[in-house]
Amino acid sequence: MDEVLTVRRWRRYGADRLYVTHETGARVGSVDLQSGEVVADDPVLEARVRRAAQAYLRSDVPELVLPVTSELASIEALEGAGVEAWLGDDDEPRGERGSPVGSRLDRLAEEGWQAVHDVPLGRQGSVVEHLLIGPGGIYTVTERRHPGSRVRAAAGTMHVDGRAVTYLRDARLEAARVQGLLLSAGCSGIGVRAVLVVTGDLERDVQHPVQDALVIARHEVPNIFRRLPERLDPARVSAIAQVARRRATWAR
Repeated sequence: MDEVLTVRRWRRYGADRLYVTHETGARVGSVDLQSGEVVADDPVLEARVRRAAQAYLRSDVPELVLPVTSELASIEALEGAGVEAWLGDDDEPRGERGSPVGSRLDRLAEEGWQAVHDVPLGRQGSVVEHLLIGPGGIYTVTERRHPGSRVRAAAGTMHVDGRAVTYLRDARLEAARVQGLLLSAGCSGIGVRAVLVVTGDLERDVQHPVQDALVIARHEVPNIFRRLPERLDPARVSAIAQVARRRATWAR
């Protein structure tokens, strides 16, 4: 019997991704439709995730269920130069096709940080873009892209070209939820702080700064994390990251 994969599209909070799951419910990987980043839970399966995404994009359906050995084997014979150009070729360097923020966070690995990408929260399709765990603490990291726009962040508000947005509120709620789930999973005495990475002309109100979250420009990643005071020792970082990588941690 063929192995079956399911591909679903998730669009919310400015994100647009495809999620590939096994028939058992286990996640195989994801594709960011904005950046083209392909993330596979097992690196060996990256080509499979990529081909499943290509099949979905050609199908024009809300959800695609496909047997691996038939649909995915034949997809390489289909013409899809436009999709390949967007998703990237398998031989393309990961640094060029990856998410700018995700790849920048991964650079911190040699300094004791661990980044977990596309963390699924609960059963409603909510996803944390990046969870960063390291010497400087635990952070949920979300990117908001507004190239060419003026983004202003103050203590309780955030505006894009003068229009109020809920990014700060959403980021704080997300961090609080992640903290609660980590605590429930046994990570005692931890705190999780929200980080908003802004692509655009960022202005931070120095008179009324944001207090309980970090609002930073993309070029400040990853150096801003390197300057944080040490809060967690290596053993603690490793233990929390191990819990964070368990699917059961987030399925509550």
